[in-house]
Amino acid sequence: MALHRAGKPMQKGFVESLNGRFRDECLNEHMFRNLPTARRLIEEWKMDYNAHRPHTSLGGPTPNEFAT
Repeated sequence: MALHRAGKPMQKGFVESLNGRFRDECLNEHMFRNLPTARRLIEEWKMDYNAHRPHTSLGGPTPNEFAT
């Protein structure tokens, strides 16, 4: 396991980028009224992010396509 120094987000750029997108596109867009609703909306966001959205950092395919 790699440890990163606190306050150095560029050492973990991928995670910081993913967290930012998740916050902006999911958490800030929905009012979660209960846990089942939160789980459903988060799962929908994950499916879109991994299965339907091309990623330029991967050369164009979706993460699911890239992994296979």
